[in-house]
Amino acid sequence: MKKIVIVGGGAGGLELATKLGNKLGRKNKAHITLVDKNRTHLWKPLLHEVAAGSLDDGIDAVSYRAHATNHHFSFKLGAMKKLNRINKVISLDALFDEDGTMILPESEVEYDILVMALGSVSNDFNTKGVREHCIFLDSPQQAKIFHHRMLNKYLQLGVHETKSVNVAIIGAGATGVELSAELYNSLKQVSSYGFEHINSADLHVSLVEAGDSILPALPKRISASAHKELLKLGVDIRTKTMVVEANEQGLLTQSGELIKADLMVWAAGIKAPDYLKELAGLETNRINQLMVRGTLQTTLDKDIYAIGDCASCPLPGGGFVPPRAQSAHQMASLVGKNIMASLNDKPLTEYKYTDYGSLVSLSDYSTVGSLMGNLMKGSMMIEGRIARIVYISLYRMHQVALHGYIRTGLMTIVERINRVLRPRLKLH
Repeated sequence: MKKIVIVGGGAGGLELATKLGNKLGRKNKAHITLVDKNRTHLWKPLLHEVAAGSLDDGIDAVSYRAHATNHHFSFKLGAMKKLNRINKVISLDALFDEDGTMILPESEVEYDILVMALGSVSNDFNTKGVREHCIFLDSPQQAKIFHHRMLNKYLQLGVHETKSVNVAIIGAGATGVELSAELYNSLKQVSSYGFEHINSADLHVSLVEAGDSILPALPKRISASAHKELLKLGVDIRTKTMVVEANEQGLLTQSGELIKADLMVWAAGIKAPDYLKELAGLETNRINQLMVRGTLQTTLDKDIYAIGDCASCPLPGGGFVPPRAQSAHQMASLVGKNIMASLNDKPLTEYKYTDYGSLVSLSDYSTVGSLMGNLMKGSMMIEGRIARIVYISLYRMHQVALHGYIRTGLMTIVERINRVLRPRLKLH
């Protein structure tokens, strides 16, 4: 029986494990193992909501172990550290708890087909002080750290001469823009739960971007619309501003200005995990992504695939597939088909990226974006309620890929019930 190992349980990795488990694992045609260093999965585009407290990851997260049991694959907890391509074995680091006690020793997992779905981490470009003083929204754990610190700052308002909460967000891509809006929404909610002394003037959010505009990867009309909405909320938008250092007082810019901040979030770029650049001689690019062929097999090993943010896949007309959730979803679907084709000695299919557009949520205030691809000729800008519905549907599509239509429908109903039963903001 073929051993298929998927490293990384993000959007693409978990969808692929689910599909292969349902297709192959259920019929004992292959043994599928998902490896991840975390115990649960949360759709990464939701992390800004966890940080702001408007989403409780304890409710919305998916347990890998339970999901594996329901979908006929195995789950192994651990972080990959080495790859032996000759013996087809990956090595996992030992796992320790908070006080340093070993939970699991180092271990090995054999494979016949390996899929790297490790996603991405924040790229601080070696900017001085960033790792010491900024928070990265790469995981639910980091998002919760920000949330707890934010709640503590609210508690300090009016105490010890603390008159306002100053938050600086470096990077005005989707994460930075969405977090900026979500923070103002959470401020509105927190004043209803025993923080009557707090109002909108107590929160100062600075959104710092080195480029000429926010959302630089999106069309200018979308960027302009989002810019206008953020200004209405009170966000201090600083474009053409290069950060050269982060310290205890805040951010130091290239022009010598100090942007004071109590909390700082770095969302200015991504890269694949550093250890990929020295992983068993596989070909990588300057941000550690694994170079892949059109079939999404790595360039130097046909038995190793890469999908999602850790894969560098060229586009036919030049450039590379952008690191988006829709890319990971499409790649997972294709690799699933190609793995099943290879098991049946059939030819593999080349990946063709389809851009369905981009949407950016400004919390309850607005949603802006464009729809593209086979939905219409060219592109169409949408905003407001329609855009919000489409934005939410993207998450529903991910849930359907994991749970099917019936379970997703039931989960949607439960979410609506929870809006009545539970606080609108996580307060712990």
